[in-house]
Amino acid sequence: MLRFTLLLVTIVSVTAWSSAAYADRKDPKIKLSAQKGLDWLAGEQHRQGYWEANQSQYRVAMTALAGNAMLCEGSTTTRGKYAKKISSAVDYLLETAQSNGLIGYKHDYHYTYGHGFSMLFLSQVFGEEEDARRRERLKEVLTKAVQFCGEAQTPDGGWGYVSAKDGNNFDEGSTCVTQVQGLRACRNAGIPVPKEVVDRAVVYIQKCMAADGGVQYSIRGGGSRPPISAAAIACLFNSGEYENDTAKKLMQYCEKNMNNAGNQNQMFGHWHYAHYYYAQVQYRLGDEKWEKYYLPIAKQIMNQQSANGSWKEGHVGPVYTTAINCTILQIDNGFLPIYQR
Repeated sequence: MLRFTLLLVTIVSVTAWSSAAYADRKDPKIKLSAQKGLDWLAGEQHRQGYWEANQSQYRVAMTALAGNAMLCEGSTTTRGKYAKKISSAVDYLLETAQSNGLIGYKHDYHYTYGHGFSMLFLSQVFGEEEDARRRERLKEVLTKAVQFCGEAQTPDGGWGYVSAKDGNNFDEGSTCVTQVQGLRACRNAGIPVPKEVVDRAVVYIQKCMAADGGVQYSIRGGGSRPPISAAAIACLFNSGEYENDTAKKLMQYCEKNMNNAGNQNQMFGHWHYAHYYYAQVQYRLGDEKWEKYYLPIAKQIMNQQSANGSWKEGHVGPVYTTAINCTILQIDNGFLPIYQR
């Protein structure tokens, strides 16, 4: 037992030293770029605590993503530069929680995205929450959210833009990944998550794979797509699946289709979504892989930043793109358990 403990301490110490050594070499311009982006986001938060996309859409999803980006900086609900912003976002999302467990509103377009991202964000907050009353409320909301997620799963093991019942059992890859990562984050935070729900989702991803190793739009087809494939392998990593055949095939596909930072033509208009997930994958693979991937991506992201600190590419809106880019730039800060190695 003592030998195991010493080995564990040694591994943790080496990993911490390696991460610290890399942090010392990190270009300070990257940190400044992320800071400018977060400051812009802070100014865009509405008085009620939410952020929104173009045409006032996706308030729940945008709030979770923007709040998550601020958590990556190291702030919490009580400490740090963005504490008040994060706390307001938490309050807003808790207020949207429905009695059936949905975080959000059924009349919202694609409400499962908001639900999944909210599980991710609130579970990261839960581990650091110091207020006993709000911690209990977070536990209640997340527990019900996990239950709703299980009930919203389709017979094939996936999820669609809405629950299985509301969507006539339609499912597709990107919303499936959002739910699985949210569930995994909840489990890491100590919220009970039925193993069979995640296992069925992993099988769903396997069924969505095409002959070239990529993941298709849905189990019904649609051709391999790099963004969903990158998200799928991040999902497998979150589920503890690193060395199985599915993970290996996905890695081969992604290495072929994702490693060119400037290759946006194959991303079906979802470059930022793709690299949000692929950055998580590369960071988990260690410093050597991470630096080779991260430096060109960070350079491209910084080159596209507007003078006011935001990023404006894409059809969803600057809140979405800015939150995603700030998260990518800060993943290696190591503050959030869901992104840690």
